[in-house]
Amino acid sequence: MFRCQAARRFAMDDKSSQLIDVGQLRRGLFIQLDLGWMDHPFPRGSFKITSSDQIRTIRALGLTQVRYFPDRSDPEEPPSDFGAVSGSGEVHADEAAQHRLQAEARALQTQRQQQLAAQQASLQHCEQRFGEVVRLYQRVVEETPARPVAMREQCEALVARCVAEILVEGEATIRLLSEGAGESQATHPANTMVLALLLGRALGLPAHGLAELGIAALLHDLGKQQLPAHLRMRDERYQAEDLAVYRSHVRESVQTGRRMGLSAWALQAIAQHHEMADGSGFPAGLQGADMSTGGKVLALVNRYDRLCNPPSMAQALTPHEALALTFARHKACFDAEVLGAFIRMMGVYPPGSVVQLANERYALVVSVNSTRPLKPRVLVHDPAVPPDQALILDLETAPEQGIRRSLKPSQLPAGARAYLAPVSRVRCFYEHQLPARVPTEV
Repeated sequence: MFRCQAARRFAMDDKSSQLIDVGQLRRGLFIQLDLGWMDHPFPRGSFKITSSDQIRTIRALGLTQVRYFPDRSDPEEPPSDFGAVSGSGEVHADEAAQHRLQAEARALQTQRQQQLAAQQASLQHCEQRFGEVVRLYQRVVEETPARPVAMREQCEALVARCVAEILVEGEATIRLLSEGAGESQATHPANTMVLALLLGRALGLPAHGLAELGIAALLHDLGKQQLPAHLRMRDERYQAEDLAVYRSHVRESVQTGRRMGLSAWALQAIAQHHEMADGSGFPAGLQGADMSTGGKVLALVNRYDRLCNPPSMAQALTPHEALALTFARHKACFDAEVLGAFIRMMGVYPPGSVVQLANERYALVVSVNSTRPLKPRVLVHDPAVPPDQALILDLETAPEQGIRRSLKPSQLPAGARAYLAPVSRVRCFYEHQLPARVPTEV
């Protein structure tokens, strides 16, 4: 209903549109279907006809006339096998053919509804699972002083479940979550755990190695609870004494991990999560050759998430900026193999990036498949479709639609910014790839 009303208002305002019989449809006409978005199988209610299949589908909807826009349509082509369909034989197809076409249209619409339902269910599942991680971390903060072993066992159970899900056959992709998915102070350990597990899988770690890595990532900052609240987040303005207190959180985290009974592998990863491959990190100033695999992974994903989600959001980088900065200016700080795997995993435009497509439309990257780093899945700004009903577009299925540039959310026009609702704090989880949607038109 929303789309139908919007389409009719648009048509009334546009003096250049005309009504034509469906028998006059041809390739190159830019048309508008004055129907609700659920009443037809096309991604949009207004589009340029590019195939004879589209013409047959439109006729199967039972329409006698459609609205078209001469100024937005291609000039009429010479007669050909594909051109405008003429004669009453085509317009008045036999009853069996009409039933077939109508069945095809209904099947397409059902497929669209199923895709939308699966898309929404997958996002809801991701947000629920992320919330579980956040809530567990909050309990760990509150209860570890009194029940360290019990809290370790709860963390192990949760991480084991995550590892089992990630190792399910098929590609695990990174999915952007909504703004409210999880309390802010616990989202960093949750993000770090998710990214570490996915990166560990990309590096080929076995299940037991992923489990140790996940525990270390989740608990790497737990020692900050022993510090004064105002010294728990890094600040470039710290004097030497305050900086030393801040850096002591690594030692405190290791000591807390020992009380919980973490393995030596996990404790080593926690101890090294601020070390840098070029020796510029802390507390020991290790070189890359002296760092463990877990330490190398945690150092990178911890840094990336802090660039996207700093204490002061005025300093936040977009995911695309954070990845580009890491590669361009801080490449020497991270192990080359680990950094390369991370860039392949995140794609050129990580989830949360705001982009402009080749056709000038604005979009939000919501999911990335490491096998297609330049072709993420995006939510495209389309005022004709309510944002909560929009299908995610897999750019792999639209080879003509590449990404032209990355933007800051503040660079979006107001309407596109409200529609895409880019998050201020980036929260991600993993999902297994949904079937791709092949668009009629982007």
